[in-house]
Amino acid sequence: MYFIDVQGTLISDKDKSPIAGSREFIKMLNDTNTPYMIITNNTKKDSYDFYMYLQNIGFEFAFEKYLDPLLLLEKKLSKDAVAAYGSEEFLQTLQQKGYHFNYTDPKAVLIGTKEDFFPDEYAQMIEFLLSGASLMGMHETSIYAKNDKRYPGVGAVLKLLEFATSVKYSVVGKPSEAFYTEALLLLQNQVKSASFEDITIISDDVKGDLCGATELGMQTIFVTSGKYKSAEEIVPSLEAHLRPAHVFSNMQAILESL
Repeated sequence: MYFIDVQGTLISDKDKSPIAGSREFIKMLNDTNTPYMIITNNTKKDSYDFYMYLQNIGFEFAFEKYLDPLLLLEKKLSKDAVAAYGSEEFLQTLQQKGYHFNYTDPKAVLIGTKEDFFPDEYAQMIEFLLSGASLMGMHETSIYAKNDKRYPGVGAVLKLLEFATSVKYSVVGKPSEAFYTEALLLLQNQVKSASFEDITIISDDVKGDLCGATELGMQTIFVTSGKYKSAEEIVPSLEAHLRPAHVFSNMQAILESL
C-alpha cells in the first residue's frame, strides 16, 4: 500500500510535467489492484481542478484516491477573520471557498506557499500573533522549489514565526497526524484493515513529509527528483531513526527495483 506525493515526485517542480516513470508507476498500481492514495500539499488550485490537471497529463486514478489540505481546511479553520499569506493564486482559491480576509484584527494567521514574503508582511504577522491570533500553516513543507531556485517552505516560515512570537502553530496538510489519519481513513475504503504500518510513503521532502510518516510507523522512500539534488544534501543531517529506508533518483528507478 502506498501514499504518494505529487510535486517533485510525480510531477516536476520546474514545469509540472510528469517525472520519468511516474505515470507508469500509477498504472502498475492500478493493474495490480494495489491500494494507494495520492497525497499532495497543493494549495494553489482548487482541489478538483488540480486533480483534473493530473488526469489531463496522464495520471489515471479516481478522485476518491486524492487528498490535499484544501479538502480539510474547513474542518480546521473558521472562514471568518483570517489574515492569509501566500501566492496570489492561493489567496484567490481561499476567497472562492468563502474565506473572509481581515488584516486589521484577525482571529487567525494562515500561511501558504510564496517565494517572496516581504519584511512588512512578517512584521504584520508578528503583530497579529502577539495580539492573540492563532497560527496555522497549510502544510509544513521544508523547501519550496520554483524556477530552479529553492526558497524556505511553509514549515520554515512557521518555525520563524513561532520563534519570534512563542505562538505554537498547527498544520493542515503533511506531515500532520490529522492529514495522514484522513488519508488512512480514505485508504481503508480500499482495504478496511489498512494501518500506517502497512503503508510505504514516497516523497521528495524528507523533513516535510517523511519524518512525520516515520514517526507514525510508515515505511519511507525518498526520491531526489524534486527539492533535493542528492541524498547527501539532507539525509546525513537527520537523526538516524528519521532517515528514509530507501533512496531512489525517481519513480522510474523505484519501478525498476520492484
